[in-house]
Amino acid sequence: MSRRLNMRDSIEMTANSLNAYGELHKHWSVAWSGGKDSTATLTVLIWMLDAGLVKRPETLTVLFADTRMELTPLMAAAQDIISDLRERGIEVRTVMAPLDKRFLVYILGRGIPPPNNNTLRWCTRQIKVDPMTAELRSLYAERGEKILTITGVRQGESAVRDKRILMSCGKNGAECGQGWYQETLPGNLTDTLAPLLHWRVCHVWEWLRTWAPKSKFGDWSTKLLAEAYGGDEAEEVNARTGCMGCPLASKDTALENIVTRPGWEYLKPLLGLKPIYRWLREPSQRIRKAGLEKLKSGKNSKNPQRMGPITLEARLEALERILAIQAEVNRGADAAGRKRVDILNAEEEARIRELIALNTWPQRWTGEEPLATEVLPTVYADGTVQPLLFHADDGYLS
Repeated sequence: MSRRLNMRDSIEMTANSLNAYGELHKHWSVAWSGGKDSTATLTVLIWMLDAGLVKRPETLTVLFADTRMELTPLMAAAQDIISDLRERGIEVRTVMAPLDKRFLVYILGRGIPPPNNNTLRWCTRQIKVDPMTAELRSLYAERGEKILTITGVRQGESAVRDKRILMSCGKNGAECGQGWYQETLPGNLTDTLAPLLHWRVCHVWEWLRTWAPKSKFGDWSTKLLAEAYGGDEAEEVNARTGCMGCPLASKDTALENIVTRPGWEYLKPLLGLKPIYRWLREPSQRIRKAGLEKLKSGKNSKNPQRMGPITLEARLEALERILAIQAEVNRGADAAGRKRVDILNAEEEARIRELIALNTWPQRWTGEEPLATEVLPTVYADGTVQPLLFHADDGYLS
């Protein structure tokens, strides 16, 4: 039976990984989400560079993915770390979706239903992946050659991810223990390296809670991050974090945990976000196609009378409800001297109201379609008529 890695083994293997592949690239970037794995990766990397354990690249750029919907403790920790990075002379770029593509602007301004796990999981790509790719494209143009992007991917975080890693094991002559290195074609933007691939979750928490806050390892503000995952019981709680009130999660474990912890109770109104998203997906708040829909191919849609975007009235009501939640939280924050939340800033609110006033709808929708609650017969091309059968989900595409 093979011996389980201890913390120092894991750190040594990470240094080996960075030294093995880092020298192949002059320019590095770190894809940082603010979560536990990417934060551990970032802080370990900077400590190793400062300590001379890893050779410095010609340039290092940290790309922080700000979805505008992060949990408050994560954002507070990220802001402290960004400040520390800049004091070290490290370039940090905040990567954010364009105004009209941000989560709440897209939903309330354009009328796109909140994402779901079956047919309409648009959020991760739009508010995180696409902005990061666009920034990498800009960085590639500035540097003039392929970038090495360092990520916090670890085995054990998801079965799908582990299967992908297993299929890629040993690619390009990589040895086990040297991270997960993916070399792309010469004309591509970036190669990627996951130097903490082998870390167990207990090592991630040991680093964030015990090692990273010490001055000799960087004096990082990572204890605050642990609050979002359960504090001292983070490993046992095992809360996966994402957007506040994430519509894709069956249970908002991270937020539910945070509001029970001393000092964060004022965030409890944020638990009201998830019911709003659920309400916006209901047929009573949406419109649908009235009859047969022709596709670009000329064929009839296989999902006649499909549900579509959110009505203008429902968008306005949801906007007011979300703003009320934000105001309630921030009154509590001010009273307790704690961090405020910024779900919707003034620019985003103004843009949502403008898009609603302009009667904005997704492509192929006019707003004149019937409410999704109206029961209309489906008339097929052969003349047959069939009553509408509501689908379990809508198959809606923006």
